[in-house]
Amino acid sequence: MNPRLSVCIANYQGAAVIGRCLDSVLAQFCNFEFEVIVHDDASSDGSAELVAARYPGVSLLRAERNLGFCESNNRMAAAASGEYLLLLNNDTRLHPGSLQSLLDAAESQDDAGVLSLPQFEMDSGELLDRGMLLDLFANPIPCLEPAQEVATVMGSCLWIRRSLWDQLGGFPTWFGSMAEDMYLCTRARLLGYKIKVVETGGYDHVVGHSFGGGKVDDNRLTTSYRRRRLSELNKNRVIATCFPAPAHWLLLSIQLPLLLAEGLVLGVLKGTSRPLREVYWPSIAGILRDLPRLRRERRSCMMNRQIGMPAFFRQLRFRHHKLALLWRHGIPSIG
Repeated sequence: MNPRLSVCIANYQGAAVIGRCLDSVLAQFCNFEFEVIVHDDASSDGSAELVAARYPGVSLLRAERNLGFCESNNRMAAAASGEYLLLLNNDTRLHPGSLQSLLDAAESQDDAGVLSLPQFEMDSGELLDRGMLLDLFANPIPCLEPAQEVATVMGSCLWIRRSLWDQLGGFPTWFGSMAEDMYLCTRARLLGYKIKVVETGGYDHVVGHSFGGGKVDDNRLTTSYRRRRLSELNKNRVIATCFPAPAHWLLLSIQLPLLLAEGLVLGVLKGTSRPLREVYWPSIAGILRDLPRLRRERRSCMMNRQIGMPAFFRQLRFRHHKLALLWRHGIPSIG
């Protein structure tokens, strides 16, 4: 009998964390069958060997070279047998009862396209989000209050019906990593599906394990050049492909000059051109270079669109979230 659910865990250099993740999944008490798939993305730290030795019931896929987060998840989805997929990061830990809560919600809500759980910081237990809203420039805004609907959820814990995943085409491999969850959720919203967070259950997450930064330490925001480069570029790609016309052109015409100004100011404040060279200019040039592809992807995203402009922007906020973070935490530390 085929399992109802395939739990898909993308792993890269996760020897220190993946055991905790797998233990939390395998300890789930459910009234349905599920399978567990791990995709190892050419790790060199022995994490694939650890999974093979300690978890013989887990299906282990191995890449001969590093493929990236998007392709890792696409390969697991292609190999999955379940009616539903749950994508998990290797640095997460599910709370008891979470799988049952997700299935119950998916079965009871016909309009639910993508589901997730409340996210907590692994060490402190602090609530990080109940999904995300977006500002007009696709900056994610953590939702802390119980919400019926959000704009996107994190790819670290993302539940979706397999048929919808196939319809959307999975994660865009040309993104590499970062904002692929936003792209998937936005495409689902365009088709009229809701993005929701289930209140019962949750998961703990070591934020920044994969890319560094992405969190607040001692009231100061920390990030990395790689995280910021991929994040800025791929958020622009989401605007270009998924935001309704003519808003996408208007927002990009504002966003790209703002990014250039941000890179110049940050470079002056830090006394180095590295932020402009490694983060901001690539995020601007990448959009211009990608225009033919973005036009093709946009046609695909807008095909069979079911919602209008007001419904699309309902989960977006006018306040610029990066400016709010700057006011609250000061200039971010980039490592």
